[in-house]
Amino acid sequence: WWSSVCDGDAAIDITAIQPENSNLGDLDGETRQTVEKMMFDQRQKALGLPTADEQKKLDILGQFQKQHPEMDFSNAKIT
Repeated sequence: WWSSVCDGDAAIDITAIQPENSNLGDLDGETRQTVEKMMFDQRQKALGLPTADEQKKLDILGQFQKQHPEMDFSNAKIT
């Protein structure tokens, strides 16, 4: 991080910077989707629940298990 924009200029006081509040509506669609997913995953982790990606993997595994009832998953270590 630079202390000033140009050598010899006054130092930038970052404690004086007041960032604007932002809303999810201010973001473009892709960025908003990414931020919402991150927020969801953070809430899920705080509650001890699976994140979106982990839930997707569990759903796929569950479908596979239903399609293959002949397979024994009782000793499988699934993380």
